Amino acid sequence: MNDCRSVSLMLACLVVAAAEVSAAPACVAESGAQRAVLLELYTSEGCDSCPPADRRLSRLKSQPEHAGRVVPLAFHVDYWDRLGWVDRYASPLHTGRQVAMAGLARSRLVYTPQFLRNGRDWRGAENPLDGVGDARPGARIVLELGAPTGRNLAIGGEVRLLAAAVAAEAWLALYENNLESQVRAGENAGKTLRHDYVVRRLIGPLLPDPTGRLPLRRQIALDAGWKRADLGVVVLVQDKASGEILQALQRPFCSS
Repeated sequence: MNDCRSVSLMLACLVVAAAEVSAAPACVAESGAQRAVLLELYTSEGCDSCPPADRRLSRLKSQPEHAGRVVPLAFHVDYWDRLGWVDRYASPLHTGRQVAMAGLARSRLVYTPQFLRNGRDWRGAENPLDGVGDARPGARIVLELGAPTGRNLAIGGEVRLLAAAVAAEAWLALYENNLESQVRAGENAGKTLRHDYVVRRLIGPLLPDPTGRLPLRRQIALDAGWKRADLGVVVLVQDKASGEILQALQRPFCSS
């Protein structure tokens, strides 16, 4: 009788353990003790000076020394769309972010291609880490990605501000790599353009509570045409008053 109870208890424990494993997130990323560099590119397929900048951003994929230290994103803006070619990756949200970031930096510079490094206009050397140093982060980020189910992606984790007095906001960006367009009009007519780190969905601003904590619990709808193997998520945290990037974290989609 005791043996039967022991076997039943063991089986119950195994069931609970299996449930816990299946409920665990498929992949997790956590920011480190060093502030990452957020490298934003504002670009357009209608701009003939943009393809070299697109290629420059894409080269980061083949530079493992930048993994985890540089977080790249390509925001395709829509103000070129009326000049002969409509960029299918463009969004007024991206244009709005570019204008807002310029305002926070007290700058009138809004152009393409434009790089922002940690919220500031950057026209520096090839290496985005040059001159950055080992800045301490202003936030800690934990990002959990579940395996996509149907047309949704479950996101978990949290943002925690390390200086509670700072007024900050967080943004979620879902991006896609290995994109290609055959451009048939405008300044790049006849060219095949390739893109990486293209922002497909931008969510925010998300505001931490008075203790500086922000749970990252949400579902992101995925379009049917997006390639799951090439998708990833970036969480960025910025100072609301200055636009300074306090921390950024990148995680590709899970393999299963």
